[in-house]
Amino acid sequence: PSLAPRLLAHKIQSPQEVEALHALTVLETCVNNCGEKFHNEIAKFRFLNELIKVLSPKYYGTWSSERVKSRVTEVIFSWTVWFPQEVKIRDAYQMLKKQGIVKEDPKVPEDKILPPPSRRPQNSIFDTDEEKSKLLARLLKSHHAEDLQAANRLIKSMIKEEQEKSARVSRRVSTISEVSESVKRMDELLENYKRQELSKSDQETLQTLLQRCEKLRPLLFRLASETVDDDEALAEILQANDKVTQALGQYRQVVAS
Repeated sequence: PSLAPRLLAHKIQSPQEVEALHALTVLETCVNNCGEKFHNEIAKFRFLNELIKVLSPKYYGTWSSERVKSRVTEVIFSWTVWFPQEVKIRDAYQMLKKQGIVKEDPKVPEDKILPPPSRRPQNSIFDTDEEKSKLLARLLKSHHAEDLQAANRLIKSMIKEEQEKSARVSRRVSTISEVSESVKRMDELLENYKRQELSKSDQETLQTLLQRCEKLRPLLFRLASETVDDDEALAEILQANDKVTQALGQYRQVVAS
């Protein structure tokens, strides 16, 4: 894995268009079929910089053919989709756009199968949706163009579901964390309020926390409705809701008295 990308980079930089295009095909085949060690190598700046040289006018971009440059752009762009956790790939692609070397995202052909992501979170839709996984495996084994197109569409829809699932998890974690911090700070200020030790600044902070907790409750209700299929996560949300409810009740009791 550490040697192959360097050899491929050398061939991709070949002045012979056919050789460079073949090397790119081999690279994509390796990404499709090899594992995490290979994926880690192509995600390093050391390798990405070799691909960037093919596009950059400072290096080989002035004499590289448009077909080769187009394929290199397509390859890097596809990796930003399939390896969203690899920050270096995303940064390299964004740098190309910022410098005007890449003017717009390439349109990947429908019959072009991109590599599956190397690392997936637990309970990924690729693992849990057995029916879709079996259908995908069957389509990928086919040699018919229409089946490959269907496989690509299915992969994209599964990736979208995966991203939406990750976004929901991120929102839940962020919201529960905010609840804990807000309630803890509110409890501290209410204890001081009982002893009449609140400064004007603390009083304003307390009001801000009150408003924030009131807004967090409907957000927790929405998160709960999205998380009915995950008992552990739902328990966390309900526990956070209890904390907010208790904090609001404590505020009204202390301030009113």
